[in-house]
Amino acid sequence: MTACGPDSATPPAAESAPAAQVASETTEAAANRIAQDNLIIDTHIDVPYRLEEEPADVSQATETGDFDYPRAVAGGLNVPFMSIYTPARLEAEGRSKEVAEGLIDLVESLVKQSPDKFAIARSPDDVEAQFAQGLISLPLGMENGSPIEGDLGNVQYFYDRGIRYITLAHGLSNHISDSSYDDNKQWGGLSPFGEEVVREMNRLGIMVDISHVSDEAFWDVMEITSVPVIASHSSARHFTPGWERNMSDEMIVRLGENNGLIMINFGSAFISQAARDYGDKRGAAYREWLEARGGEASDEEREAFRAEFVAEHGPYPFATLDQTLDHFDHVVKLTGGTDNVGIGSDYDGVGDSLPIGLKDVSSYPNLVAGLLARGYSEEDVVKILGGNLMRVWREIEAGAGR
Repeated sequence: MTACGPDSATPPAAESAPAAQVASETTEAAANRIAQDNLIIDTHIDVPYRLEEEPADVSQATETGDFDYPRAVAGGLNVPFMSIYTPARLEAEGRSKEVAEGLIDLVESLVKQSPDKFAIARSPDDVEAQFAQGLISLPLGMENGSPIEGDLGNVQYFYDRGIRYITLAHGLSNHISDSSYDDNKQWGGLSPFGEEVVREMNRLGIMVDISHVSDEAFWDVMEITSVPVIASHSSARHFTPGWERNMSDEMIVRLGENNGLIMINFGSAFISQAARDYGDKRGAAYREWLEARGGEASDEEREAFRAEFVAEHGPYPFATLDQTLDHFDHVVKLTGGTDNVGIGSDYDGVGDSLPIGLKDVSSYPNLVAGLLARGYSEEDVVKILGGNLMRVWREIEAGAGR
């Protein structure tokens, strides 16, 4: 593998294949070559929380989950951002920072145990150097700003620990921002402290992540930020009308004007309205069923409920690869090019809801083949896979301290 120089704004990549070779390649062969020769940056993979719940050695093949080293190598994934996820309930318990610390420790232990496979990446230069060494980079993103715990000094603290993006909120509004999921939008956007947090992230060079925040909080961020922002794992609301967790067309256009990125989430409920509707219906039925049992049920009883629901309503309508590609197309159409979109799969974070053809981290060549089949050039595919995120990361680094 080859790497660009440290001042390059583009990802390391193999030299372009000769025209004769490209002409003779099948789409599948071209997709595999592109996936193996270039950076694939996925900004949201929930491996740490998965391993906290169910320990496993992801340096080897695992029977569960969406990520392990052999599957990452097969898919060409070399820069999976590890999600340092703290559940929203922990803020009220005062345990957010403690849990985040433990998950960072866990990722560091993965690297310590397998230094021939993994390395912590704190910068684009780290990514390029590790790519050249054949290592999988593990940059860190904090999903939920609750571990800041109202102390602006903790932004610096977590930067020093390797955090390179912070998702401002998660499933509930917190002391930084309102959440898209929370009906109790206490701040009407960002809190006054949240505005300080965004400025401090800009100063330090931490990417501001607006996935999960309310629409009002997004617009507040856009008024404050002096550098591009990202949505680390969101998709287009155009395909899931009314669902605030995905981004509206107006927000995507504004993100493009900011030179930022929307990283497409692969969860079927993010991609397909049919999957959203099925999940909502199943969730409501389960709550009623559980309430009738006094709020408690065994694993066997829950499995019986799911089997009965499938028998009555049919199987879960998984999204397809084509439907996922529609989200990429939609962003490209809105922003006038391929500069503002990337991958934020949410592998290990969306359960058994992944699209057909994108079931785990070995599947990126399927995405590449789909983009090629839709007429995307190799140059544009390489930008979507990782070049765009590297560009934005460098721009945010350059803006630090301003």
